Order: sequence, then C-alpha cells, then structure tokens
Amino acid sequence: MFQTSTIVSLVEGLYDGNVAYRDVMRHGDFGVGTFNALDGEMVALDGRYFHLRSDGTVNRVSGDELTPFAAVTNFRPNIDHTEDGRLTRQQCEAVLHRLAPSDNLFYAVRIDGRFPTVLTRTITRQSKPYPRLADAAAAEPTVTISDVVGTIVGFHTPDYAQGIGVAGYHLHFLSDDHLSGGHVFDFTVDRPRIRIDSEAELHLSLQATEEFLATRFETDVSGGIASAETSGPSAPA
Repeated sequence: MFQTSTIVSLVEGLYDGNVAYRDVMRHGDFGVGTFNALDGEMVALDGRYFHLRSDGTVNRVSGDELTPFAAVTNFRPNIDHTEDGRLTRQQCEAVLHRLAPSDNLFYAVRIDGRFPTVLTRTITRQSKPYPRLADAAAAEPTVTISDVVGTIVGFHTPDYAQGIGVAGYHLHFLSDDHLSGGHVFDFTVDRPRIRIDSEAELHLSLQATEEFLATRFETDVSGGIASAETSGPSAPA
C-alpha cells in the first residue's frame, strides 16, 4: 500500500497538492484520495482513476492533477466472499472483521453489488486561507444515491495508526455507469461480493513542504477525524 501524506494533514487544513497523479498511478490500480484544494474525491478502480466533484460530475483523472492525499495499491485480493441478502454498512464491517486475518493490518477492501442506498458527500474546492477539515466538511450536505449498481473502494487502517489514515474504514463509492459517487458514510447493499487484499507493508511518502514542516499537529486527532467523517445535513439525491 502506497500513501502520500496523512489524514491528520488534511485535518489541519493542508490541502495544497504537492504530488502529481501520474506519480501516484505508478504505485497502484485501486484506491482513494482527493485533489488540490480539496477539490472532490478520487476513486481508482481497475486501473482507471476518477475525479468526483461536488457538482455531481465525474471525469477521468489527468496525470497532471495534483493531490495532497492519496492511498493506492495494486489490488490482488486473497479473500473473495459473497453474502446473501441485504446488508447495512455495519453488517458489512462485521463480515470484514470475520474474514480479515487481523484488525492490526492495513488492508484494501472492495464491495460490489446493487446498492438500494449510498449516503455520500463530495467536498467543494476550498479557497485560502483553508479551513480545517471538520469545518470544510460541515458546510457540505450529504447526498443519498438510490438503487444503483456500483463498487465501494477503500482501506482499513488499524486503530494504532489513527492519523496516518482513518482508523477503521475509509470508503469511497463509484457507480458502474461512472455517473455518481463520493465519500461514503453509510449504505445498504444486496448480496454483496466482498474482496479483501491484506497488506503487510505501508509505504508512506511525506512531502516536506514549508507548511507541513511548520504545522504543530495535535497529539489526539480522533475528534477532528470523527467530525469530518460524520455526515452533515442531507440534500436531495
């Protein structure tokens, strides 16, 4: 698993892109991330990188686009499992917990199926001076995508690595028609196919920018991450 920068850097408002996506793409065909100035969400699936914006548009990512945070891997699942019936996010996480070799590993997760509902958010491009992530997220409504076939892409981060990633699951969604998606808060899915790629290694690339070097990071970042990860007001689908 290759990751550029950390979640705690986003929590502190360090949104300037300093890595080109062409360099990120060399490290994986599957993953999540964002863009310069926090301009939307990135989903990488089957070797194709997509840029999801808050206006609902989805475009292919150019190698010239910059990112302040991305996590990718070459997805080669060693666990492939299908569940019967309809599952909630909480139930899917329970299945993942049962299937995965340990909660102490980083691992990549892919969930395919028909989703009756997916609660998402895609943050609008920010302007300087950048707000902290919790404040930027609070200003964005959530959107419920209904009755769609698609894929959830994401990673599990162990609790001890909170701040490097999001402890637990950091998930993004992309519909099969590539017309909708976003950062995932909650979902229901029918008969999901769940695949896991257990990762033994994390390659963390820190960009020693002036802002990064000068920032005093909080020692307990759980509150700031939780605020950004909690859904806000709803908007029509």
